[in-house]
Amino acid sequence: MKAKKIVKDIVEPVVLDMSTGTVEDVEAVMKKYDRESNVRQWEGKPKLVIRLLAIAFSVYCIWVTLFSTAMPEIKLNLFLGLILILGYLNYPIKKGVVRVNHMPWYDILIMIAGSLPFFYFAANATKIIKMATRVTRDPKMVAFAIIAVLAYMELCRRCVGIPILCVVGALLAYTFSHVRFGKVIYDLFYTTTGMMNTPINVCAKYIVVFIIFGAFLERTGISAFFIDLANCAAGSQAGGPAKVAVISSALCGMVSGSSVGNTVTTGSVTIPMMKKTGYQPQFAGAVEAAASTGGQIMPPIMGAAAFLMAEYMGIPYAQVALKAILPAVLYFTGIYIAVHLEAKKLGLRGIPREELPKLGKLLPKIYLLLPLIVLVVLVSTNMYTMQFSATVAIFITVAVGLLNKDDRITPKKILDALEAGGKGTITVAVACAMAGLVAGCITSTGLASKLITLIVNISGGRAIIALFLTMICCIILGMGVPTTANYCIMAATCAPILMSPQIGIPRVCAHFFVFYFGIVADITPPVALAADAGSAIAKAPPMKTAFNATRLAIAAFLVPYIFAFSPQMLFEFAEGTSGLMMVVSTVQLVVTALLGLFLVAAALNGFWMAKIPMVVRLIMIAGGLCMMIPGTLTDIIGVVVFAAALVFQRTLAGKAGASA
Repeated sequence: MKAKKIVKDIVEPVVLDMSTGTVEDVEAVMKKYDRESNVRQWEGKPKLVIRLLAIAFSVYCIWVTLFSTAMPEIKLNLFLGLILILGYLNYPIKKGVVRVNHMPWYDILIMIAGSLPFFYFAANATKIIKMATRVTRDPKMVAFAIIAVLAYMELCRRCVGIPILCVVGALLAYTFSHVRFGKVIYDLFYTTTGMMNTPINVCAKYIVVFIIFGAFLERTGISAFFIDLANCAAGSQAGGPAKVAVISSALCGMVSGSSVGNTVTTGSVTIPMMKKTGYQPQFAGAVEAAASTGGQIMPPIMGAAAFLMAEYMGIPYAQVALKAILPAVLYFTGIYIAVHLEAKKLGLRGIPREELPKLGKLLPKIYLLLPLIVLVVLVSTNMYTMQFSATVAIFITVAVGLLNKDDRITPKKILDALEAGGKGTITVAVACAMAGLVAGCITSTGLASKLITLIVNISGGRAIIALFLTMICCIILGMGVPTTANYCIMAATCAPILMSPQIGIPRVCAHFFVFYFGIVADITPPVALAADAGSAIAKAPPMKTAFNATRLAIAAFLVPYIFAFSPQMLFEFAEGTSGLMMVVSTVQLVVTALLGLFLVAAALNGFWMAKIPMVVRLIMIAGGLCMMIPGTLTDIIGVVVFAAALVFQRTLAGKAGASA
């Protein structure tokens, strides 16, 4: 979703220090690292026309998801055609194009030629479906399919990025070399196994409405409320601003659905505060990037991928959100521990209480949470469909916004939200369309079974090796690729490998595994877009910021392995397990995982009450990892190491205090 508007709402009231810059500097960061911010410049009547188109598209999508009974081939083709038009109207051929009210003739040609096949298919859906494979005997229909796919691939290059395009191109080349040309054309364009596959179906049915809901929610001032609430809760503690960044980014990130957008939105406020407190610039940028990236795993919204996960795993969305709770808690707790230890090592203090928001002034605004609460209740109780629940939440958001006198929602803001929702859908929809092509190529060629055989042979059937190889694939494919597209690709390729009988990872665990590692690509060097955005705001070296972010988010690299071998972390239990055993095993798992994360975080930081000797750091890492390996024996070893390290560090701290 667009973060530009909410950046202004949050940043403008804040006086940034001179080392960070102004609102314009923040917007420049967005344009550099967030492809959604690199759009055409429209003014006057053209701007009004395109604005009205985006608003109309949002209204149309809400109407279709609620009331349309048309067959999928009609709805999806209309959706794809409209997205293509909006996409080319908004995204120029390359970054940095600033010519106002200009759209070259070739973009107009591609837009018209690319969208025409979708509208033609929608208008003649019944006839085309009846023709089945015979449709590829008509050269016109073949040309339509090729033009439409190429137009979408070019739009993908503009608004999503080249990495996913390379994957799509390679798979298309492989598919055409192994499958008959006509069958490929038919499968990828004229059936629901290609571009109209699960990803775009979920996008048109659920995701678009939730994107619009998020756009409305942002305009109620909820992001500023989250930051104030985090300041009130942790601002006065040691190194308070960093803890504020962790809490506020977790809350704001679940709404924004964008690592880069969230980093810039909350980071424009928290990073200057962290630097002023005494954190090094690269650490301040890393904290914000790591926490903002984790916002996408924060229930209940979890960005767009959560809806796709529900579809791929065949479970209700509410269950996906429920299963994500414990891993999210561990992720943010790990970052919180790391920033606390860093604050103690540097001797940093918090923000004076008199400079912090007062809880008494925040409590009257607690009603801003009502749309989220209503959404969770409606979805979790299965009272209504997800799209209907999101629509209800949108209307409640408008009502709530009318009550917020400090940032009251207005008709202009309502139109802004509809416009932002329509435009924010573009990149997600394009990524989903490309993911559909990937899934279609894999299905047509039977590549999945070949990949399973290959990975099983390389790993020798050992799950830990297969998981490690999958992690590498997710991180590489996730570099510069939206989480939604990355998850779709990995769900079609690597998740089946992990679920194969030879590897034996449960279905839910496999999908969460690839989801997590697709997300952490945003902070993993060398690309690390979220870390780069954080470094730009903090005026810090990008690579140092990325490595710091990776260290801070160590939980994201460990937690997926925990739930892969211990499904109870995702509330997955064997049949017949008693309620008491469920509670006991879950508590044991969470407690040992938290202790293990603390040991690893402290060892990586090098400080726990006193400086930690290198040998002790290595032992602590080993002990921490033991507590993350399922099994009573390894837990006991880890607890012993924790207790020994605690006594040893207390002794060192006592000696240091005595000598001082």
